[in-house]
Amino acid sequence: MQSWHAAYAIARDTPAPLPAEPTPTAGAVGRVAAAPARARSAVPAFDTAAMDGYAIAGPGPWTLSGRILAGPAAGGPALAAGTAVEIATGAVVPAGAEAVLPYECAHRRGQTVTGAVGPRDHIRRAGADVPAGDLVVPAGRVVTATGAAAALQAGVEQLWTVRPPSVTLLVTGDEVVTAGPPGPGQVRDVFTGLVEAVGSRAGGHVRDARHVPDRPDRLRTCLDAATTDVVVVTGASSAGAADHLHTVLGTRDATWHVCGVACRPGHPQGLATLPDGRWVVSLPGNPYAGLVAALTLLEPLLRALAGRPAELLRMPVTGTARLVPDGVRIAPARHDGTILPGTGSGSLHVAASADVLVVLPSAWTSGAEADVLVVP
Repeated sequence: MQSWHAAYAIARDTPAPLPAEPTPTAGAVGRVAAAPARARSAVPAFDTAAMDGYAIAGPGPWTLSGRILAGPAAGGPALAAGTAVEIATGAVVPAGAEAVLPYECAHRRGQTVTGAVGPRDHIRRAGADVPAGDLVVPAGRVVTATGAAAALQAGVEQLWTVRPPSVTLLVTGDEVVTAGPPGPGQVRDVFTGLVEAVGSRAGGHVRDARHVPDRPDRLRTCLDAATTDVVVVTGASSAGAADHLHTVLGTRDATWHVCGVACRPGHPQGLATLPDGRWVVSLPGNPYAGLVAALTLLEPLLRALAGRPAELLRMPVTGTARLVPDGVRIAPARHDGTILPGTGSGSLHVAASADVLVVLPSAWTSGAEADVLVVP
């Protein structure tokens, strides 16, 4: 049985990021850039008017010679001294223009414009924001919507990004129902939503989720059929009569990296790889214990595969908790580090009111710092 910190580190540090693939920039949001991207065109790409008004050349008064609106047309012939054109924000400034005189600073009478030019010329010069060739998306950064928009503005239509890890979820148990309120002897599937949330936050996505009865042949069939990078199995991971995962993985020559964790709740969790490279994450069937395991093993694993860093937060924690000799207690807490009392491995009620789960070693005392897992 691994210590909790060792198990978390194995899930975080063992996998390599998945291969990179070309991705349309607009569709790269949420992915990690696998290679730097540089501006293909300057921003702005041309001298452009920053205000509505008049592009002017030389000292005034100025004689109007036309109008330029924003659009693909060029800025027209060069302005001679003493002339001006009416111009819209975003339009190409013609050659020879020294400034844009905003409407509010100008006076027009017929075809003559007068006014005082201030300290600013109200012209955004080509490349003033981003010169062509400048770095716009560094490698290793999660592409945000704003970052993608900025890259598109600089002419970058494609990024190389780490392929997001795909997940198959197998929810085991004859007692589990996937829809409607549970009847006598039944429990509602709560893992599908939790795993989807953790997966999405870590940069992965659940491609398939299905219920599997407590039969080793059905579990083996579903495991063999899964074509995703990661297979998450809920339940079936302990030593009971209906727990078949260890036996099934043994028939498939799986390698265990984590087989049990010294924590409460959530100790019968595990992480394994199949010979074909697929990862298997085992979550206990009790809902709160399963949540703990998802944050301990599944989230750092998916973040590593997606190319995202996974670093634990720390904060002072206050309150009381039943500590675990030679292990850690994982307790729900508020954002200020105050422990919430009264939770068991089978209930999500207290965890649903929490902001974080705190990882409390056996020597922890109230007020001391502890590692923190953010509740999805």
